[in-house]
Amino acid sequence: MFSFLSSHKTKPVSAAEALPGRSEPTPVTGRHRVSGRAMTPPYPDGFETAIFGMGCFWGAERLFWELEGVWVTAVGYAGGYTPNPTYEEVCSARTGHAEVVLVVYDPATVSYEKLLSVFWEEHDPTQGMRQGNDVGTQYRSLIGTCGPAQAEAVHRSRATYQERLRAAHKGEISTEVVESPTFYFAEPYHQQYLDANPNGYCGLQGTGVSCPIGTGVRT
Repeated sequence: MFSFLSSHKTKPVSAAEALPGRSEPTPVTGRHRVSGRAMTPPYPDGFETAIFGMGCFWGAERLFWELEGVWVTAVGYAGGYTPNPTYEEVCSARTGHAEVVLVVYDPATVSYEKLLSVFWEEHDPTQGMRQGNDVGTQYRSLIGTCGPAQAEAVHRSRATYQERLRAAHKGEISTEVVESPTFYFAEPYHQQYLDANPNGYCGLQGTGVSCPIGTGVRT
């Protein structure tokens, strides 16, 4: 049973109740610790972006930076109301944001469907406002779609994976899908955290059910 504090953190905040935030973004001037590439735009012509929330963003980011075809990754916040939030504000459950990963990728090398298969398989999308022992709205499962093609791919993959979960006697997917959310960069010390701290915390745990999509690339 959740404590009162945990229950408070699992209650979505309304726009009227959300913290006001600030006009200035968090400064992110460094380069990706693994690839050495700039985390901020502009990105190469023809590359695309994806946004995924899978619980604690430290472990989720590592999953994507290891994929061939991914140009750069960054962690941040999306899906809520507060502009340019701080980590402490997101943790208060008063911003509406989830912890997310921004993935910049080359669609000629890795398909969006492949990214979706990693998303579905590497966390438990049935847990609502939590992920394992991490409890709160910031840890909810979330996909931010960047355009109608991604939205359609999410719809198809979700239906496919839900069938697999039911066959395995798992729960219903609670993943929130947000159209074109604003991505706010997290503080520099969160970026590529598990590269800087190889023994750092990673609470990701999938369902053990495979997602049969994402084997090809766009032609």
